[in-house]
Amino acid sequence: MELIDGNVIAAKIIAELKAEVASFPGRKPCIALVRVGEDPASVSYVKKKEKTAVEIGITSRVILPPITITQADLFKLLDELNADPTVDGILVQSPLPKHMDEVAVFRRVSAAKDVDGFNTLNLGKIAQEDPTGFVSCTPAGIMELLARSGVDLKGKHVVVLGRSLIVGKPVALLALQKKAGANGTVTVCHSQTSNLPAITRQADVLIAAIGRAEFVTAAMVKPGAVVIDVGINRVADATKKTGYRLTGDVHFPTVSPLASKITPVPGGVGPMTVAMLMKNTVKAFRLQAAQ
Repeated sequence: MELIDGNVIAAKIIAELKAEVASFPGRKPCIALVRVGEDPASVSYVKKKEKTAVEIGITSRVILPPITITQADLFKLLDELNADPTVDGILVQSPLPKHMDEVAVFRRVSAAKDVDGFNTLNLGKIAQEDPTGFVSCTPAGIMELLARSGVDLKGKHVVVLGRSLIVGKPVALLALQKKAGANGTVTVCHSQTSNLPAITRQADVLIAAIGRAEFVTAAMVKPGAVVIDVGINRVADATKKTGYRLTGDVHFPTVSPLASKITPVPGGVGPMTVAMLMKNTVKAFRLQAAQ
């Protein structure tokens, strides 16, 4: 069993981006990070994104509207950022407060600055295999992890567990694409799939993004499969100082001996998400400069 180390691969991507950004004369790429409210996970995610941007040489502008901001006022703020020529990428940290329509907010971000890849146009560009779009960061990170770990999906049965807009749907479309590293035969499973273990056991590559702690057990995995664990779940653990431990959607102790390659949690897909966000920001900067 080989551990796919997301920290190592993400560090390589960050080093590549740092060298690329250093070669730009004049203005550097700029990302606006918009975080509404004080959700503890969101606070730490935005800090991590800000820190990585600084490391690469990308300018980051952190904007913190109060949790009471109306959707109309948030739209106004996004419109200003859309119109600002010194901002290349815009990220609105999810989750948003309950009184907001998250999809409507994602749509409000200009497709040309949507480095999170959630705008309708960018999701459509994945389906059309149009490389000018932005792929949402977690699916892009999964494809990069596979490619840099020597896993070619061509002719392989890829089973995606989960159908979210953030991971399941886009990663299924990416694995299907007619291009190097992709060309997989894809099955998407979800909460309504009957006889789930029989399907997941057929997977040459299993991508678990169902959001349920340690849901995938050894009985669901074919020996020799490549397992990508996208989940990040907090599970109560009295032995830890925090009172909890982080675990994925895969029961690592029993599944890892079966897998040919597997991602750990933490330290697998997670670090890739931030690296791909920065890669998208540099791409947005280049596309804007080329206009």
